[in-house]
Amino acid sequence: MAIEVRTASALGFCFGVRRAIEMVEAAADEQGPIDSLGSIVHNPVVAERLQRRGVGIVPGFAGVTSPRVAITAHGAGPEVYRTATSGKLDLVDTTCPIVARAQRAARRLVNSGFKVIIFGDEQHPEVRGVLAWTRGRGVVLADAADPVEIPRRKVALLSQTTKSQHAFTDFVARFLELHIDRINEVRVINTTCPETEDRYEAARELAREVDLMIVIGGRNSANTGKLAGTCRAAGVETYQIEREDEIQRGWLEGRRVVGVTAGASTPDESVTAVVRRIKQLDPTARRKEDTARAG
Repeated sequence: MAIEVRTASALGFCFGVRRAIEMVEAAADEQGPIDSLGSIVHNPVVAERLQRRGVGIVPGFAGVTSPRVAITAHGAGPEVYRTATSGKLDLVDTTCPIVARAQRAARRLVNSGFKVIIFGDEQHPEVRGVLAWTRGRGVVLADAADPVEIPRRKVALLSQTTKSQHAFTDFVARFLELHIDRINEVRVINTTCPETEDRYEAARELAREVDLMIVIGGRNSANTGKLAGTCRAAGVETYQIEREDEIQRGWLEGRRVVGVTAGASTPDESVTAVVRRIKQLDPTARRKEDTARAG
């Protein structure tokens, strides 16, 4: 029998990513070239598509050559807005609304006297942006047991939006277990993204039904990496790829059902291309062709 390919019930572009891409494409079409301060999303296929539309990628303001700059879906700190304004640059702000909510929460909480603790990866652009809104009164922790100073008695806990709700819940519980004796007041703001959570759950469910998972997305996409980890944790062999030509025929030998999912920055065309490639490389289909030719 030919390999059955199943796609996750929730996969690919989330609302925030789709919105960001549509914004910069529309701006480039209407106003001309734009320099994006970093990748709009962490996906090479999307980056190449945007470049063809006139959206360049620069690491910072020093590389800007266009009169227009874009803030990525991951957001940025207040200094970026000030620099764009002082440089008289037109600003296209594609910050994901959920990330913007986390930024506003961080600013509001530090203004109310809270020490803000962000659960996440301190190197991730989204986390760096949220942290910048705390004006030096915030800290990033990857683990609740990581050392942290709590000079205030008021503590607020936020999360990187791409963390799962389950991971954030565990972080909060462990953090309070370790530090509650030094805290008088605690605020927990659930800044995880529900669409991201939907993709984790859909991947987890699909991984239980198949004997191989293919996860599509940029190698520098935190969300895609966590999706792959979620599938592996479910006990199924999993490969993370950026493009369909990375799939090897040997991966498909002896498989009956292959599952496909994709990170929140992965376009629909990448999913379609991967499904088509799996069917093209299906060893059972190839054996049927060989048998037919031999007959």
